[in-house]
Amino acid sequence: MVAYITELNESNYDEFVNSSQFVLVDIWAAWCGPCKAISPIIDQISEEYNGKIRVGKCDADANREKIMALGVRNIPTLFLYKDGQVIDQMVGGGTKSKFTEFIDKHLS
Repeated sequence: MVAYITELNESNYDEFVNSSQFVLVDIWAAWCGPCKAISPIIDQISEEYNGKIRVGKCDADANREKIMALGVRNIPTLFLYKDGQVIDQMVGGGTKSKFTEFIDKHLS
């Protein structure tokens, strides 16, 4: 499997999400159990939706200022962007079908 993931940080985050394409961002941390659980799912989504959405992951611990600016209080948090604007967000873990439903309702 090839994951199409961009590692995001405070210097490239804004540029990455400012896209006419849909952008999914996973806010995670290494110590977070639910983050570890959904990581392979996000990787699969990046492959299956390649060409439809861009996928990035942002380490909450390494990018605290950005995370605070985004208002993230719990992780994992997923943001879905379009044209640089958050159009939806989801907090917590879940199944692959839960995440694909979250994305698909905006793609159709």
